Amino acid sequence: MRKWVLSGILASEETYLSHLEALLLPMKPLKAAATTSQPVLTSQQIETIFFKVPELYEIHKEFYDGLFPRVQQWSHQQRVGDLFQKLASQLGVYRAFVDNYGVAMETAEKCCQANAQFAEISENLRARSNKDAKDQTTKNSLETLLYKPVDRVTRSTLVLHDLLKHTPSSHPDHPLLQDALRISQNFLSSINEEITPRRQSMTVKKGEHRQLLKDSFMVELVEGARKLRHVFLFTDLLLCTKLKKQSGGKTQQYDCKWYIPLTDLSFQTVDESEAAPNIPLVLDEELDAMKIKISQIKNDIQREKRANKGSKAIERLKKKLSEQESLLLLMSPSMAFRVHNRNGKSYTFLISSDYERAEWRENIREQQKKCFKSFSLTSVELQMLTNSCVKLQTVHSIPLTINKEDDESPGLYGFLNVIVHSASGFKQSSNLYCTLEVDSFGYFVNKAKTRVYRDTAEPNWNEEFEIELEGSQTLRILCYEKCYNKTKITKEDGESTDRIMGKGQVQLDPQALQDRDWQRTVIAMNGIEVKLSIKFTSREFSLKRMPSRKQTGVFGVKIAVVTKRERSKVPYIVRQCVEEIERRGMEEVGIYRVSGVATDIQALKAAFDVNNKDVSVMMSEMDVNAIAGTLKLYFRELPEPLFTDEFYPNFAEGIALSDPVAKESCMLNLLLSLPEANLLTFLFLLDHLKRVAEKETVNKMSLHNLATVFGPTLLRPSEKESKLPANPSQPISMTDSWSLEVMSQVQVLLYFLQLEAIPAPDSKRQSILFSTEV
Repeated sequence: MRKWVLSGILASEETYLSHLEALLLPMKPLKAAATTSQPVLTSQQIETIFFKVPELYEIHKEFYDGLFPRVQQWSHQQRVGDLFQKLASQLGVYRAFVDNYGVAMETAEKCCQANAQFAEISENLRARSNKDAKDQTTKNSLETLLYKPVDRVTRSTLVLHDLLKHTPSSHPDHPLLQDALRISQNFLSSINEEITPRRQSMTVKKGEHRQLLKDSFMVELVEGARKLRHVFLFTDLLLCTKLKKQSGGKTQQYDCKWYIPLTDLSFQTVDESEAAPNIPLVLDEELDAMKIKISQIKNDIQREKRANKGSKAIERLKKKLSEQESLLLLMSPSMAFRVHNRNGKSYTFLISSDYERAEWRENIREQQKKCFKSFSLTSVELQMLTNSCVKLQTVHSIPLTINKEDDESPGLYGFLNVIVHSASGFKQSSNLYCTLEVDSFGYFVNKAKTRVYRDTAEPNWNEEFEIELEGSQTLRILCYEKCYNKTKITKEDGESTDRIMGKGQVQLDPQALQDRDWQRTVIAMNGIEVKLSIKFTSREFSLKRMPSRKQTGVFGVKIAVVTKRERSKVPYIVRQCVEEIERRGMEEVGIYRVSGVATDIQALKAAFDVNNKDVSVMMSEMDVNAIAGTLKLYFRELPEPLFTDEFYPNFAEGIALSDPVAKESCMLNLLLSLPEANLLTFLFLLDHLKRVAEKETVNKMSLHNLATVFGPTLLRPSEKESKLPANPSQPISMTDSWSLEVMSQVQVLLYFLQLEAIPAPDSKRQSILFSTEV
C-alpha cells in the first residue's frame, strides 16, 4: 500500500511539473523581448505574473528526482520521509506565491486586454500529457495554470495523511512524516482564509458590489427540448446563460438567455402551473445505450494509450467521449425545478438530485431576505454582466470524464454498505425518514430510503443498505418529514409534499475506505446530526463467487445439490420468496431495485439455511424489500452463476450477434443446454419477473429495470471466466471493461424477458409451472 500511494504521488507530481513547465516556457522569450524596442511585457510585469514559479519548479523537480529511484528500488524498509520533510520545510515559497496570486491575476488580465499577442500566448499554453509522451500536449490558459499551485498546496496534507496511514509507527519514516504533516497543517491553517473564498465581485451602480454566490451547469426545458445552460446566482439576480461554441482558440464566451431579479423570483407551485410543460421522459434503455457507448470509448482510449498510438487517434476518441457524456448529462435529469418571474414568465430546469434542487432553493431564499428593490438592466449592463461570468465562474467545465485532471480519482467501483443509525437535533416530534444519493456518470441518483420513523424527535432507524457504486465520489443524505396531511404543505414542481429537514454529504475517499472496515461518521445538517457507518468493498472482492465448501443449507450451495436434497424442481427459497412478493409486493415502487434492510436479509438467510419451519411467518412480518433482497442474495452467492461458467462466454457472444434470426437460434439453444435445475429455476423466475413488469405503471419496474438488477446476478461468472484483471491495483483500466461486461449481462437477460415465448420442451416447462412437486 505504501508503494501504491507513492506511485500515485509520483504520477501526480509528473502532471504538476508539466503544468509548471508550461508556465515557464513563455518566460524566456518574454524576458528576451522585454529588453528590445518592442517588448510584449515589461520586466516588472513578467516578474509579477510568473512570481516564484521557477522556484516552485526547482523544489518539485528535486523532490520528484529524489523519490522516483526510491520507489523503483522498493522494499518495505525503503525510506522517503526525509524528502517529504524537506518539501514541507519549503512551503514558505508557496506563502509568497499565494500572497502575490491576486496581483498576478490582475496584471495578467490587464496585459491581455492591452496586448493581443500576450492574450494569444496566455490562451495557448501547452502542457505535456505525461512524462513519456513528448509530442502529446494539452492546451491550457494562463489563468488555469496559475491556479494550479494554489490548488496544489491546499491538498498537500491529504497526501501525507494517506502515506502516514500505511506507514507503521515503528518505521523510521513515521516521525519524519508526522513532522511534515504538522508543518503542512500549520501552514494551511494560516492561509486557508485567504484562498478558500473564490467569490469574486463586479462593481455596479452606487458603489454596491454584485457577488457571485453559486453557479453550475443545468438542463433547461425549452418548448419540450432539453438545452444545456450555465446558471449563475448573484447577490441580486439569477442569470441563465448559454456557453458559446469556441473556435480558433478564442476565449470562452457566454450568451444571456434570461435573468430574474431575486425580488421578482418565486418558485412555481402546481396550482399556478396548470400549463406547465410536461417533462419528456427518456427511456432507461436509451440512457443505458449511452453508458455502453461511453464505456466502449473509454476502453478504446485505454487501448490506444497502451499501444502508444499517435495523439490524433486519442483526440478523436476523446471528442467522441465528450459528445456522448454531454448527451447523457443532457438526457438523464427528470426532476423539475421551476422558477417564476413576477412579470409572468416561467422557466423549467431538469435536475437529477433532490439535494441539488433543495440547495438552489435554500440559497435563493436566503439571499431574497436581503433584497428589497426590483430593477432592470440595460443591454450594456447585461452584456457586461454576461462577459464577467467568464472570469467569475467557479464551475469551469461540464462534469465529464474528459475534463478531469490525469491525477484525479476515477471514483469508486464496487459496493458501499451504509448503516443509517439515528438522528438528533429535531425541535419537535414528526414522521422522519432519510434517502441516500450517490453520483454516477456525472450526475446523482437516489439509491436507498429508510422506513418512516413515526412521531419522534430522535429516530433510531439502524437500517443497513448495500449501494452499487459506478465511479462514485460522494455520498449524500437527505432527511425528510413525511407529510400525511396533503394540505399541510403547498406542492412545488408537482413533486412530493414531504419536507426536507436537512441534508449533508460525505466524500468517498478511496484510500480511507480501502481497508474494508466499518467507519462511523456523523453528518451535521442545519442543527441536525445523522449518525452513519460506511464500509466499501471493491468489485473484485464483492463479486467474487466462492467455491461451494458446504453441503448443508442453501446459500453458497450448488443449485443441483439443493434441488436434489429437497426433491424439487426449483429451490424452496426461490418459490417462497416469489410467492410472498407476488402476494403483497407487486405494486411496491422499486421492488428489487430499492435496498432491503440488511439485518432482515441476514435473518432470513439464516432461517432458510437451517430450514426454519417458521420462515413463512417471518417473511409475512418483514418489509417486502428485504424478501426481494434475500432472493437476489441467494442467486449472488451461488458458487456458480445460474447461467453457468461454461456457457457464460457463449451467451456474451450470442447477444452480440447482429442477425436477429441467428441471435434467437443461438440464445435459445444455449438456454436449453443449461442443466435442468438451472433452466427450470430460470424459467420460473422469468415468468415472475414478467408479471412484475406488467405492473410497471405502479411499481416503476420495467423489463429493462429488472434486467439491470438481475442480469449481473444471474450471469456474473466465477473469477476464472471474468475479463477482470486479477491485479486489483489497476482500478482505472478495470472500470470500463467491467462496465461493458455488466452491460452485456443486462442485455442477455433483457433479451429473454422480451421474448414473447420460450419454446422449452413441454416436459420441462410443464413440470416447472404445474407440477405438484414444485
